[in-house]
Amino acid sequence: MLNPSVDPDSSIASARAAGRRPGTGPYLQEVSGTGSPHTPVWFMRQAGRSLPEYRELRVGTTMIEACFDPDMTCEITLQPVRRHGVDAAILFSDIVIPLAAAGVDIDIVPGTGPVVARPIRSEADVDALPELTPDRVEKIQEAVRLIVAELDPATALIGFAGAPFTLASYLVEGGPSRNHEHTKSLMFSRPDLWNTLLAKLSDITTVFLRAQVEAGVDAVQLFDSWAGALSLRDYRSLVLPHSTAVFADEIVASVPRTHFGVGTGELLGAMGEAGVDVVGADWRVPLDEAARRVPGKVLQGNLDPALLFADRRSLDGEVRRILDEGARAREQGAPGHVFNLGHGVLPATDPGAVTHVVDLVHELTGK
Repeated sequence: MLNPSVDPDSSIASARAAGRRPGTGPYLQEVSGTGSPHTPVWFMRQAGRSLPEYRELRVGTTMIEACFDPDMTCEITLQPVRRHGVDAAILFSDIVIPLAAAGVDIDIVPGTGPVVARPIRSEADVDALPELTPDRVEKIQEAVRLIVAELDPATALIGFAGAPFTLASYLVEGGPSRNHEHTKSLMFSRPDLWNTLLAKLSDITTVFLRAQVEAGVDAVQLFDSWAGALSLRDYRSLVLPHSTAVFADEIVASVPRTHFGVGTGELLGAMGEAGVDVVGADWRVPLDEAARRVPGKVLQGNLDPALLFADRRSLDGEVRRILDEGARAREQGAPGHVFNLGHGVLPATDPGAVTHVVDLVHELTGK
């Protein structure tokens, strides 16, 4: 449910509403717990490498350049809405864009992912981490305003950011990691320094999300992509407080908030305690089981992205299964279900399969 502590007459809410579209579409209805005409559907990474129009547009540009080009960001964000008819657009960006905006020397290397020129390993490194100021994300805000101006009011715009733990993992490891050995070493050897680092990253993430909300996004999602590497005990003590701080910000809390991680089945309950309206589950946990682990939250998910490569009969069967699990989750008290994947669209996915799933979900759940 929307945060009842936010006064709709407050200066913050009024400032946000001044340039906003009426939020009445299926996605916003579902995540606010009021119910929608059909199960809303959108896909993580719905904009990007699976679309030929995206690949054509991106020729000659780096990922970071594209994310700071408002016109290009707008066009890429809208491409899957036009092609697939999804119920929500998600701002085209990357988890590490707030770090790049702050001034961290980071690159997104094709085929590898984010690579940090100088990993954070010491107290001096943490002290040197720059702050993110609002003026550094004006291009992001411009992109959001362009998208809002073109997007049908019935289609929600979701903003997003990487969670403090996932950002810390990239910064400490220097790039993607299987075992997160440097990250965990810092967490346990210097918990004081770890908490200082995550507090700074929480501030960076909050500034990034606030900017998107102020520019007009209808909802936000926080990705904690690597949190599944942690035990529940360690997540609760060393990560959850910092994610909670992001969601508790008054401006961020003025829109519906979703929390998602990969391989986080054992953490779902704790993630739901971070102050969110929606919890995303990957394909490893059935939605009716997720409803038991995360009581009282709208659920998002959770088709395995690899199943978009299956034949249509098999794919249709899996879509029906997930919708059935979503219906059982509602019977168990979940306020709603947003159909999505259990992670992002894979690069080699046939766009036609994505469109087919959208059409099928709408057909099967339309009232």
